[in-house]
Amino acid sequence: MKVAIQGRAQDSQKALYEAAGIELVEGTCSNEAEMIELIGDADGAQVGILPLTTRKVMESCSNLKVVSRFGVGVDSIDIEAATELGVIVCNVPGSNTTEVADHAMSLMLMLTRRLYDLVTHVRAGDWADNPRAMGQHTSKIRRLAGHTVGIIGFGNIGRAFATRIRGFGVRRILAFDPYVNQLAGDLYGVELVDLETLLKESDCISCHCSATDESKGIIDAAALKMMKPTALLVNTARGPIVDGEALADALEAGEIEAAALDVTEVEPIESSNRLLKIPNCFVTPHVAAMSATFISETAVMQAQNVINVLTGEKPHGLANPEVIKTIAVMRGGDPGRWTDVPDFSTALQV
Repeated sequence: MKVAIQGRAQDSQKALYEAAGIELVEGTCSNEAEMIELIGDADGAQVGILPLTTRKVMESCSNLKVVSRFGVGVDSIDIEAATELGVIVCNVPGSNTTEVADHAMSLMLMLTRRLYDLVTHVRAGDWADNPRAMGQHTSKIRRLAGHTVGIIGFGNIGRAFATRIRGFGVRRILAFDPYVNQLAGDLYGVELVDLETLLKESDCISCHCSATDESKGIIDAAALKMMKPTALLVNTARGPIVDGEALADALEAGEIEAAALDVTEVEPIESSNRLLKIPNCFVTPHVAAMSATFISETAVMQAQNVINVLTGEKPHGLANPEVIKTIAVMRGGDPGRWTDVPDFSTALQV
């Protein structure tokens, strides 16, 4: 069997594949054609965050059985096409919960403590030479204690963020998540509310929901107008959750105080994007999930997902469970890409 890796394989991954008797091919890809060339007749693929695992790619790679995605999200993969074609899609759930929650907390503190502005002025020599220039920022430093904090999306990362923010003595923690009940909120001292209530009553808002049709543009012009003029917005989830043009308009009009984003609608964000010109908007380059620990742990889990599927075992994270039915139908007639692969359907069922 053969596995294609988008990027370079780590030593830990090479060791796992070697022990399983699986051949490795590696390469970088920036478009569909390069992706098709890399995967070729491989049985499995490890992919990154670029949206290159498309229907065209999977149709062209007729031997492909499993795609293992780096990190938690799977929005870079055409899930519908994969399910239809009988390709299992895996991720590594929970692998970056700590990192993303920490990054969101860091961005929130940067906004409330005006850290970026103050460091910039000190480096410019203003502390010694022009202390008044710093006054505009020191007078706006905020205490988190006593604030109401809103969390959009109350899954693993949203809950980890709630645990962190609660330690700062906030008055209330609100959360909006239509798939979570109040019992889960009670465990974290969080009040589940509707989105409008959260937007209107929160002093600080942190986004932690998945990228879905429902969540796309959940923070749009109308939502921003509901927020307090002193509100702070953090997004470490997915770029399309926040309407970038609407956010730029709101910041320029003073409808909210500031925003910090680790993700944007188009990545990498273009240097000409309005958000980068607005002094009270801060952008980091989609690195919230990153740490040396995360990279090493995820590398092992990502490779193990592929090996498990190809040897008839259950992967760590199955992103398209409906594919089990597709594969069962295929096995009942022409198994196609699943020829000579152990029947894992029982292992995959929850």
